[in-house]
Amino acid sequence: MKHIRNFCIIAHIDHGKSTLADRLLEYTETISKREAQAQLLDNMDLERERGITIKSHAIQMNYKVGDIEYNFNLIDTPGHVDFSYEVSRSIAACEGALLIVDASQGIQAQTISNLYLALEHDLEIIPILNKMDLPGAMPEEVKDQIIDLIGCKREDIIPASGKTGLGIPDIIQAIVDRVPAPVGDPDAPLQALIFDSVFNSFRGIIAYYKVVNGEIKKGDKVKFINTGKQYLADEVGILKLDMSPRSVVKTGDVGYIISGIKEAREVKVGDTITTVERPSLDAIQGFEEVKPMVFAGIYPVDTDEFEELREAMHKLQLNDASIVFEPESSAALGFGFRCGFLGMLHMEIIQERLEREFDMTVITTVPNVSYIAHTTKGDEITVNNPSDLPDPSKLDSVEEPFIKANIITKAEFVGPVMSLCIQKRGIIINQSYLTSDRVELIFEMPMGEIVFDFYDKLKTISKGYASFDYHQIGYRKSDLVRLDMLLNDEPVDALSSLIHRSNAYDFGKKICEKLRELIPRQQFEIKIQASIGAKVIARETLSALRKDVTAKCYGGDISRKRKLLEKQKKGKKRMRQVGNVEIPQSAFMAVLKLD
Repeated sequence: MKHIRNFCIIAHIDHGKSTLADRLLEYTETISKREAQAQLLDNMDLERERGITIKSHAIQMNYKVGDIEYNFNLIDTPGHVDFSYEVSRSIAACEGALLIVDASQGIQAQTISNLYLALEHDLEIIPILNKMDLPGAMPEEVKDQIIDLIGCKREDIIPASGKTGLGIPDIIQAIVDRVPAPVGDPDAPLQALIFDSVFNSFRGIIAYYKVVNGEIKKGDKVKFINTGKQYLADEVGILKLDMSPRSVVKTGDVGYIISGIKEAREVKVGDTITTVERPSLDAIQGFEEVKPMVFAGIYPVDTDEFEELREAMHKLQLNDASIVFEPESSAALGFGFRCGFLGMLHMEIIQERLEREFDMTVITTVPNVSYIAHTTKGDEITVNNPSDLPDPSKLDSVEEPFIKANIITKAEFVGPVMSLCIQKRGIIINQSYLTSDRVELIFEMPMGEIVFDFYDKLKTISKGYASFDYHQIGYRKSDLVRLDMLLNDEPVDALSSLIHRSNAYDFGKKICEKLRELIPRQQFEIKIQASIGAKVIARETLSALRKDVTAKCYGGDISRKRKLLEKQKKGKKRMRQVGNVEIPQSAFMAVLKLD
């Protein structure tokens, strides 16, 4: 056990951790030259194109120092804020962490939040200054920032470059010297922490875990403590580039188990595996159910494809257990699903994967968060969809989720960033200067306000220099109203949204104007209205296309013309009663990009 080193890599998105992992794999000769490719651990096309890690990966490296052979278990983590629970479980499975900071960008928000996660679990932190080969690198300034943040010595910081391979031997040496070996009792009952699971179409769900106490053998009957399900360990082993089977995985090691599990929901990240014969009575601390934050409706463009969409969603859920969905129907869009996502990036990824891997073209409705409504009778209702909100006469109050946002930016952008946050109903809690030109701002703001386009706007006003991280702090009362959109007095449920009363008038007016541009003109007049309850707060009118029915009357009596115009008028009136308005997909998308 004393020759095992378990460590993870934590960094802000795009600070070069996947590239650095490639260099470590090459240096320890875990992969041959033939297998090498850039961002080896990011094996989804989407991850490669966007240059982000979506799913965490684990791989074992063997390396000899002198006569002793060490086993390094590297657990790669996603860098984006949406996946922070996954990161926390990966961190719980490690004893050390490589903290990677981009030498040209300095410390960013995710770096800080993931670092706090690592410090909570008492991990040994090895600070690494990456991208030293860039012309814009500022090693001395960034070193000062790291020292301020974690209080290490200047000589402890390892300068490195994932591109050129600078500093890789020093990192390996630091892992051997500084990261402690795992502690655990090999004779105790089995306790293993699940930190990830993947789906294999031949073998079912494969769970990745770290053995904390005891050992797991091939053929053991195992039990997952939080779900209470029992399985037979058909195959156990360790993770090289591919899985390599072993007869036993011992204390402190990281491995996988194949036990013919069919449902991804049965394997929960953070759950504990134990044996049926000698069960451990307590689970490993820190398990939570993953809670979706953002809800949106996903509908097939062609209503006949509903069953295919259901199939596709089930298959996606096998790979990604954090997505939840339930069927719902909408008057405007037909049958579809109400889906819960971890955040906006997660939603985009799921949408893109549906289009790529399953050839589904889908319409996504306006995303929103879940609210808690209190009725006058004293009932509490969870509202995931604006149309579930009770009638205003029966409604006592509404609570919405609040978050604590942590924004780091350059001093020159503090003004615009603050005004953006205040415009989104944020309350400033703290402002502190990390260095002379880097400021950390802490806000409390409603989650619903940041779901739309907050992140894009933040990047725009700070010229890409602001970084953003958040966590939930619970529910608070707010003056929220449901804004409905009516077309010819028919409500369009897919366009309704829950919004703060103070923003409702502006928002309603903007949507009406936008829809007027986007809805094609019909043979009859269309009135577009925004309403709160029965009160209309904004209106636009789309005038009818007019056909010149009197063109065939040249000269002659006026009564002939009048007769034709009266006939047209009646036809238009009848058409308005029976005609329904087609809403193009662009109208649903435009609501997202109103400003």
